[in-house]
Amino acid sequence: MIDNRPGDCTVIDFELSSFLIQGATDEIERRTMVLAIETTGLSKSFGSVQAVDSVSLRVQRGEIYGFLGLNGAGKTTTIRALLGMIRPETGTVRLLDQPVGPHGRGPWRQVGHMVESPAVYPELTVRENLEVARRWQGVSDRGAIERVIEQLGLRQYADRRSGTLSTGNRHRLGLARALLHGPDLLILDEPGSGLDPAGVVEIRELLGRLAGEQGVTIFMSSHILTEVDRLATRIGIIHRGRLIEELGARQLEALRARKPSLVYCNLGAFGAGGPLATRPGYDPLMQAYGGIMSVTGEMGRAPVRVGTSIIDMG
Repeated sequence: MIDNRPGDCTVIDFELSSFLIQGATDEIERRTMVLAIETTGLSKSFGSVQAVDSVSLRVQRGEIYGFLGLNGAGKTTTIRALLGMIRPETGTVRLLDQPVGPHGRGPWRQVGHMVESPAVYPELTVRENLEVARRWQGVSDRGAIERVIEQLGLRQYADRRSGTLSTGNRHRLGLARALLHGPDLLILDEPGSGLDPAGVVEIRELLGRLAGEQGVTIFMSSHILTEVDRLATRIGIIHRGRLIEELGARQLEALRARKPSLVYCNLGAFGAGGPLATRPGYDPLMQAYGGIMSVTGEMGRAPVRVGTSIIDMG
């Protein structure tokens, strides 16, 4: 969590931010979308902690949406609300044009998901776990199990007890279970977690094929830009429960070449027009969110890691 002193700034190693003023065009396009995910004013708190704060999402069918934020930013809570696992205090959720609500209401036969660490039956083999999932999901095609085993590179582990799998292979099993029924929408929480670099590439290529060849909509969260930057067609950035920025395909393409940095600043008493606005090389986004202002600018050097204080304005 970022907790800077007033005037301090922290570079988040996203290697991008916004400023290409194509927002008006992107907004027109979003209004004409056929939507796979739509939330309006979604909020959820736990005691005094506001985990999600008025998040409104619009994800088009066939899109790969990267949901990017630091650990604790509200990604998993948002995903749990999308899937009906928790009830938001305010706001609405629609998936594939159907409302998500109490008592299991939602288009669940068309949705595959994996949230945090996938639960498995440790005494059952990989194949047996998938057989349980096949029956639970009402999949009549028995060949679906062998297909997802092949897709996820689990062939050599298919008859191994799931409790003996590595973290990465348990994650593969969770993805296999999410894909088993051929969903139209995949909602994945940190899909690269626990995988080695080669595994991350494999999963990225698989998700790209699902979207490109089968039109599957993919909503994937991560705290690592490189996991989503090479795959996503749009990225939303969540910080302290608020969706502070969205970047469309044209913005991403241009920004990948520029590689600017995203900076979060504790404005303290300065406000959006304070000293930072006049610092050379910085161009404020002209929006402040609860004392945190997003600022863009070419850093003129390699990106700095999360938590590195780059400006002390005293």
